[in-house]
Amino acid sequence: MTGDAEHAGQYCTFTIDDDLYGIAVEEIQEVIVHQDMTPAPLAPPAVRGLINLRGQVVIAIDMRTRLGLPPLAEGRLPTNIVVSAAGGTVSLLVDEIGEVLDLDTGFEDPPATLRGVARQLIRAVCRLDDRLLQILDVTAAIAVRAG
Repeated sequence: MTGDAEHAGQYCTFTIDDDLYGIAVEEIQEVIVHQDMTPAPLAPPAVRGLINLRGQVVIAIDMRTRLGLPPLAEGRLPTNIVVSAAGGTVSLLVDEIGEVLDLDTGFEDPPATLRGVARQLIRAVCRLDDRLLQILDVTAAIAVRAG
């Protein structure tokens, strides 16, 4: 069972395919609007491309692809959540950014109904008044493999 004290803190929320996710604020470097991307030949399918972040080349990972979901609807552009990870700076492409929530209770282990790769990417869930917040494991999310 996941303990509340282990996960308590502030979370930046975002949506992917109408599901609500969160990343601990201290894991986020910044949130930026959609950026033009340069394709990355031979990269794993989840790597959508490379962006230039003030002179720094940053890998952009499409979280829809990562979660096995269809592409974002035509004409909609993703938002970049830039995170600092052990391997460097990475951008996670999400559908829409939400609000920052200060959470201290209600954390649970991911439900047994969570299937596929999502099972590996979610480290906990938190029941909110009207929906379930899935806490993303950033390290697992950026660990993409070819094919």
